[in-house]
Amino acid sequence: MNRICRTGLRAPAPPCRAQGGSIAGRLLKWFALAVFAWLLLTTVSVLLLRWVRPPTSAFMLEARMESLVAGDSSYRTDFEWVALEQMSAHAAIAVIASEDQQFPFHAGFDFNSIREAVRASEQGKRLRGASTISQQVAKNLFLWSQRSFARKALEAYFTVLIEALWPKERILETYLNIAQFGNGVYGVEAAARRFYHKPASRLSSHDAALLAAVLPNPVRLRVDRPSRYVLARCDWILGQMRELGGAAYLQALQNEPR
Repeated sequence: MNRICRTGLRAPAPPCRAQGGSIAGRLLKWFALAVFAWLLLTTVSVLLLRWVRPPTSAFMLEARMESLVAGDSSYRTDFEWVALEQMSAHAAIAVIASEDQQFPFHAGFDFNSIREAVRASEQGKRLRGASTISQQVAKNLFLWSQRSFARKALEAYFTVLIEALWPKERILETYLNIAQFGNGVYGVEAAARRFYHKPASRLSSHDAALLAAVLPNPVRLRVDRPSRYVLARCDWILGQMRELGGAAYLQALQNEPR
């Protein structure tokens, strides 16, 4: 026994760690693990979808859930995936002419269009969309339809992943397969068969332009009963397709390093 024990005195207790600091450390550790798991899960998922065909999309699932909640037993999802090579070149050039003419050249975001949209809004004009095809793939495939800051942030995140991990051809192929062209109609193959009774490989330039014309609002705008607005937009898209050089414009995608 040492002298302190013989005299009956207790040795001083070691200093205790602050309980609050220990809890904060554990929370920080779990947060870091959660962030790492999220980054790993999303990156692996996006990378796999470079080669694996998605069986559905977030927008398709959301529409299905809404129909179930509304008690709409007649609703069905019309979706059939086809490879880009099995689609008419007119379909690809039509959506590029309509939605994102800088698609072959940007890295996911068209900042010129964003600036123009903001400038137009500041001048009191109606705020128009400036989403690229890459952003629309990110949104339709992984997210939900309602606009919010959280969705836009996640949309930007998935857009960066998609542009980093997929070639442009895969992005365009996915968009053409999951874009909505009518109530429950997703992808150019399902749209071609529903509205024109032929496969997407046989779409004419006018067929493809009319499909692209309804993309801003495929539930209100109709391919089978086009309004004056849809017909006028179809004519504008046909003009843009000709100005871009038609299918030859897609050479920028085909020549992209893989």
